[in-house]
Amino acid sequence: MYEKDGEKYFIVDSHSHFWDASRENWVEGREQYAKGWIDCFYGYHQLGPPETHWDWEKYLKVSVDDFERDMFTEGHVDHAIFQSTYLKEWYKNGFNTTEQNSALLERFGDRIIVNGRFDPREGDAGLRQLEADAKKFNLKGVKLYTAEWNGDSRGFKLTDPEAYRFLQATQDLGIKNVHVHKGPTIWPLDKDAFDVADVDHAATDFQGLNFIVEHVGLPRIEDFCFMAVQEPNVYAGLSVVVGGLMHARPKFFAKVMGELLFWVGEDKMTFGSDYNIWTPKWQVEGLVDWQMPDEDQFSDYPRLTTDSKKKILGLNAAKLYDIPVPAEMQLPDTTADEAMAPGEELVEGTAGARA
Repeated sequence: MYEKDGEKYFIVDSHSHFWDASRENWVEGREQYAKGWIDCFYGYHQLGPPETHWDWEKYLKVSVDDFERDMFTEGHVDHAIFQSTYLKEWYKNGFNTTEQNSALLERFGDRIIVNGRFDPREGDAGLRQLEADAKKFNLKGVKLYTAEWNGDSRGFKLTDPEAYRFLQATQDLGIKNVHVHKGPTIWPLDKDAFDVADVDHAATDFQGLNFIVEHVGLPRIEDFCFMAVQEPNVYAGLSVVVGGLMHARPKFFAKVMGELLFWVGEDKMTFGSDYNIWTPKWQVEGLVDWQMPDEDQFSDYPRLTTDSKKKILGLNAAKLYDIPVPAEMQLPDTTADEAMAPGEELVEGTAGARA
């Protein structure tokens, strides 16, 4: 629990990893891609405050003790949600698999949630694996990498017929949350394979699923916002937004946050540190302290309140994942009819951004 100025914040890090990019895990003959991938991540790491930077060797693979210190002991996180990224084309045992993440369940128990994944290009075998993982780990969510390489294929779309078969299976299995990487590319993946357009179609057709668009489609922030405002089951995952922009690009960070607050709204935004690209401590503390700049160029954006920050930093994700929140850190219930629409306080005489 994080406390500042008498206010208590329940922190859910809804986008974290426990990866293995060690040299021993690089696929022979594909070392350039395994190294290139983690080098790109390490470049993003440099966008955090200098005092938070690690050396490259440590960055390849952290220990369980590192995770506990960075996440729970120092990082203010009450609950962490692991997202998987397999990349078995380049990493022998996978970069960050469900099995790797689940190894921490014995130590941290109900402080972590392990999400699964699927790749529709794996066909029936992939469906069977999804069903097995759902049963074994009681999955509440999956993470999708639409630009991941698979044989000769360099990506898929959520609108592909086979992807629809997997989304239907996900919904039938009672898995509610679909986290989709739609944002900055990582070398050598293709940027256009992360376009957000396919989320729009899928979200309309699968109302039983919540689509958390991780990295909010950056750099396509307008495309994402104008899609998410009309889709009630599309959420903005702030991983990379906070870690990559808050320190290194503060004015762009204000613009992105302003667009999200105006169009998408504080009830559909979730915090993720993207550990171990960055550690959560400075991100949590920075977001609690952050205010929209008092400049003309930001004057038409909503302002964050303390309650807004509590929602974004944990309460929204807790609701999606049915995570119990201590009574003293809950907010009073507000019905949909009473709630203000995104941007409503800035648009007189209208229903705000409600479409």
